[in-house]
Amino acid sequence: MVCLGAPAPVRLNVNGKYSFSRARVVRVPKGPLIRVVGTEVVIPCSVSDYDGPSEQNFDWEFSRETDFVRIVSTWDSTFTSEEYQKRVGHGDIKLRRSSNDAVELVIRNIQPTDQGRYKCSTPSTDATVQGNYDAEVQVKVISDGLSVSGSKARSSMSLRLSEGDSFKLRCSAVTTSLEHTHLHVTWQIKSGSTWQDILSLTHEGKFQPGPGYEERYRNGDIRLDTGANDTYWLSVSQASSVDGGTYRCLVSEWVRGADSTWQKIQEKSVEIASVAIQRTALDVVISTSNVSVTERDSLDLTCNITTDRSGIFQAEVMWYFSMSPDDTLSDAQVLLSMDRDSVVSDSTLISLSHVDRNSYRLLVRDVDVEDSGYYFCHAAVWVPLHNGSWHKVVERTSAPVSVVVTALEPDYEVFLNASKTPKFSDDPTELNCRITNSQDTKANIRFTVSWYYRPRLRSDDVVTEELLATMDADWTLLLGDRGRERTQKGEIIFSKKAVDTFSLRIQWTSESDRGDYFCVISAWSRHRNNSWVKSKDVSSASVRIFWATQDYTLTVEAVKLKPFFVAGHTFEMTCKVSSKNIKTPRYSVLITAEKPLTDQSNPNGTTRIISLNQDSVVRLEDWTDQTRVDGVVLEKVQENEFRYRMYQTQISDAGLYRCVVTAWSPGGGGMWREAVNGLSNPIQIDFQTSGPVFNVSVHSDSPTIYQGELADLLCIVTMEGMALEPDDMSFDVSWFAVRSFALDREPILLASLDRRGIVMQSRRNGSSDLSLERISPLEFRLRVHGCEDHDFGNHYCVVTPWVRSATGVWQREPDIKAKPIFLSVKMDVLNAFKYPLLIGIGLATVIGLLSCLIGYCSSRWCCKKEVQETRRERRRLMSMEMD
Repeated sequence: MVCLGAPAPVRLNVNGKYSFSRARVVRVPKGPLIRVVGTEVVIPCSVSDYDGPSEQNFDWEFSRETDFVRIVSTWDSTFTSEEYQKRVGHGDIKLRRSSNDAVELVIRNIQPTDQGRYKCSTPSTDATVQGNYDAEVQVKVISDGLSVSGSKARSSMSLRLSEGDSFKLRCSAVTTSLEHTHLHVTWQIKSGSTWQDILSLTHEGKFQPGPGYEERYRNGDIRLDTGANDTYWLSVSQASSVDGGTYRCLVSEWVRGADSTWQKIQEKSVEIASVAIQRTALDVVISTSNVSVTERDSLDLTCNITTDRSGIFQAEVMWYFSMSPDDTLSDAQVLLSMDRDSVVSDSTLISLSHVDRNSYRLLVRDVDVEDSGYYFCHAAVWVPLHNGSWHKVVERTSAPVSVVVTALEPDYEVFLNASKTPKFSDDPTELNCRITNSQDTKANIRFTVSWYYRPRLRSDDVVTEELLATMDADWTLLLGDRGRERTQKGEIIFSKKAVDTFSLRIQWTSESDRGDYFCVISAWSRHRNNSWVKSKDVSSASVRIFWATQDYTLTVEAVKLKPFFVAGHTFEMTCKVSSKNIKTPRYSVLITAEKPLTDQSNPNGTTRIISLNQDSVVRLEDWTDQTRVDGVVLEKVQENEFRYRMYQTQISDAGLYRCVVTAWSPGGGGMWREAVNGLSNPIQIDFQTSGPVFNVSVHSDSPTIYQGELADLLCIVTMEGMALEPDDMSFDVSWFAVRSFALDREPILLASLDRRGIVMQSRRNGSSDLSLERISPLEFRLRVHGCEDHDFGNHYCVVTPWVRSATGVWQREPDIKAKPIFLSVKMDVLNAFKYPLLIGIGLATVIGLLSCLIGYCSSRWCCKKEVQETRRERRRLMSMEMD
């Protein structure tokens, strides 16, 4: 036995200092080891904290008193002494290696002569001898005093039991050992090839159920009782098929070792009984196969139960209903149940009665269509237990029985008529759907309606029906896609006027509503659970909604009230409207003007001036002359006559004027619906004048310039014909630029000068600047200061002449656009690089001179020092030797 707590060896290292090292430790179990004669003994031995190879060798020796006899070795086959060679050769004594540093000495069929001291030693593989190299353990061999028996019979008994029965098995176990040993008793069952633990009484006095028996042990169905004469009883209640098999009693003897741990020293078993559990036969059959009943009649089914069970038992019956014959009991609906005490669950329309010992009757009164399906009968057999409780031994389910309930359909007819039919568009339409000749319609019948629309198509087209609305069993209205929006706005109304009458009303009927309408009356039957199921649909004959329509006609005539007038006077014209086939029309009027294509203010040619809607609200459209905001007036003279006035006409107002009229008819919800449009004849405004003719040109003395220079552009106005005084004419001048060689981009406004002398410039991104001035009555100059490369492009001016008439009124002439001139901006290479070059040369010269000055000063004063010769020592090399 190893001795622990010894001081560790101390070594002196190469530096002359002390250090601690590991010491070999050989371990065997703490003795004495108590074993029973005839059993197998296993003594482990291990070594740790050693040097050398990882796999260690072991020698085992035995001593009864003083001298040790060699038994077996792991590395020397000649180690075994002569008296042990036979037992070692037969394998009764052998070594079993468990790891590189541990072995086990195995002695089969140990005898009293094997009692003594066993020593395990390890040959040294360490660099220095340290620690312990062997350990001893005392083995004590005692006689076999354990006896295990079952019943008094020599062989195991056989039991045949019924499912749910109880049984007891007896086992006797006693030991006569002089040592203080404890018994461990385990009941086991073998239903296949392996033994399974049922319940144990351990050597520590604790009950331990086997795997799968925990619940039955807690419920008291499995018990282990001790009795007189060292007997152990296994009690099993509510036996089932899993309890069939061979039972044995397994007893092991345990002793407490020197280290206070329990060690099993031997084990014995005996087969007690062979138990066969016979399953209880149960047959559940419904006496009737397929059944067909009429709605509101009664359904009568009988469940017959047959079993081979004798003695006391009680049956439990449950009736199930399912819509499919393949549904399980968990998916089916429980109708009614009767427990083993004949207590029936409560139900109003369903009853369950016990006709005789084996028959149970199900009666369903007042059946309806919902009762159609499959019916099951589920039965279970219960037997009493010794403690007064009941145990279910078997349960079965009958085959499903199909039950068909034939519905009682109500008999009725449906009639549809139109109480209001439209004769014109936007007239109301009302349809009434009525139930007639109704029979078998009691309180449990409810009627709902569905409205359908079928458009009128050609004979070769397929007619499709569109759902307008439908009602469910709760009279909730469900809208279709066609009339959903109009119904939500109140344009279509669905109502129930009476118990047998449903109504459809279209407030304002349009051409798209023309077609065939029909209704479908649905009958709903109420079931026992107060739910409603549709039982019948009856459709009415269709009613056609149609009226003859004619095309709308609208005529507009424009009349010029003053045939001759001059510029500055008032222009006046009237528009007279006449229409046909339009119900109570109203008119909206728009005045347009078609200007000559030379007018730059409106390149499209047509201008919307002023409008008046059907509610007589006037609005200025594209009239942008801020000086004459009140210069145009449009008013309603009569219901079909409108008058347009334009005050202080100018020459720029010349063109063709028309009246664009739209006829409106009343629509649904107080809204107006556009019916037709009409265009009047043109009225021309042409001013006959012999005034001057203006021309515009652009000129520049130097169209090609360098960056940073000044560019001068002149806009020159020339006049032909009648000469005017400078005070009687004025000009609006605007300068534009197109940033491309070709005129393929949008022009950019540069600056403008109005006739009052106010200059306006557009925002610029570069550093160049603009100036615009009038240098003579007919010349205007644009200057670009500090030109940059982005100032290139085609430049032109647009001039708007203003001429004062003899009456003192200023008249605006058409805009005049000059032919563009291309301005080219070049870069001056010499001037661009002159200053950077001069600056670079100057900086390089200054840096060179400064570098020379710094070098001279450093060599003259900072880096001057004496150099001393270093003295070298001359020493001979000495040879080094190792001792």
